[in-house]
Amino acid sequence: MSIPVAIDRLAETLADFDAGYLLTTADARVKAVSVVPTYADGVLRIATPGRGSVANVGANAVVTLLYPPREAPGFSLLVDGTAVVDGDNVVVTPGSAILHKPAVGA
Repeated sequence: MSIPVAIDRLAETLADFDAGYLLTTADARVKAVSVVPTYADGVLRIATPGRGSVANVGANAVVTLLYPPREAPGFSLLVDGTAVVDGDNVVVTPGSAILHKPAVGA
């Protein structure tokens, strides 16, 4: 079951989640790191996610932020976007967001 989230409602939706995972790739492997982004002015700022994540963003700007539910069987939040490197940090501009959980009985 999936529910689209309008980008202009993303700040409100993020209030229901804690830490997330930044998913990046520069080759065939996905790198996942736990992050606590701040959302302001339409972007998600991630402080020092690590050298590997920064290098991946430098090579491939397409990223996903995955926020698991606080309690099962809640919805996960997936935010797809493009990222840029800002020093040791990563700044993500969201392109789309969706709340997702498996359908009952699936």
